Amino acid sequence: MKLGPAVAFIGVVAVALLTAAMLLTAGWSRPPVHAAQLGYRGVAIGQISNPRAEELVKFANSLPEPLDPAPATGKKASAEYKNVKVLGDLSVDQFNRVMLAITAWVSPDQGCGYCHNTENLADDGLYAKIVARRMLQMTRHVNADWKAHVADTGVTCYTCHRGAPVPSQVWFDDPTGRHAGGFAADTYGMGHPTRVNGSTSLPADPFKPYMENKEPIRVSAKAALPQEGLGASIQTTEQTFSLMIHLSESLGVNCTYCHNTRAFQDWTQSSPARVTAWHGLQMVRELNEDYLDPLKATYPASRLGPHGDAPKANCATCHQGAAKPLLGASMAKDYPELGGAHAAR
Repeated sequence: MKLGPAVAFIGVVAVALLTAAMLLTAGWSRPPVHAAQLGYRGVAIGQISNPRAEELVKFANSLPEPLDPAPATGKKASAEYKNVKVLGDLSVDQFNRVMLAITAWVSPDQGCGYCHNTENLADDGLYAKIVARRMLQMTRHVNADWKAHVADTGVTCYTCHRGAPVPSQVWFDDPTGRHAGGFAADTYGMGHPTRVNGSTSLPADPFKPYMENKEPIRVSAKAALPQEGLGASIQTTEQTFSLMIHLSESLGVNCTYCHNTRAFQDWTQSSPARVTAWHGLQMVRELNEDYLDPLKATYPASRLGPHGDAPKANCATCHQGAAKPLLGASMAKDYPELGGAHAAR
């Protein structure tokens, strides 16, 4: 049967629009692309990357120039200044260097007054100072006790803040809930396409179960009709898939960065990155429980989430689209004052 001119024209327009969407909109990668084989040939362990997107990631992960080192000799900060509860073990010069660096990393526009009463630096009246003090403890803790994830690269305040008082990637308890009556009264967090779940109908909040409540990360059993103890429910599996999408997007990688597609569950056939990622999930859980969520009593209401919870961390908080935060560059080596030697809890 012959197509009429109008139908043919519509077809041509549709093809043109689809081609334009592939070339110009997000979610599509026009050639050329780069492919890197990470494992043995034929086992589908490889990474596909877009060189144009890589340039944007490089720009977003550019580093500030480090400040000149400060001598560790001389009077201690805790002896020189009042109410120094963290970093008091540093020399005065080291302490002042760190304070200058933090100002540039966290509040370059607001200056010292973002955390301090500039008329009385010892005053704890500003909530931001209480938060910053706890964040310094957390940074030292990560550098000292979480080498299984951060290795010797370490972290600084800049790893998350990137020149902003509040990191661009934090999360709150998801406010989606009851919308209608009857069977549609509760969506169970599903059916809300977001950037977190890859614009799918998977759960929109994979963070609370796995990065706060410490639920086991599982997928469905290998056999049909999974039973208790033999595998995860379909709902739990979907929750895990949503979390995996978050990891992939946060690191800017494919699933094969950690997994072998012929045996996703088999650790012996996975890449070493999967072990590093496992430690990262355990680290984020601990940081949210011990450092971030307890600060909800310190924050003003304007800084809390819709459910009254404090801002918390996930993989994107540090990685921000890079497989290794700041593309693997170590700022911590330039700031040994934040290193592991003086970890405080």
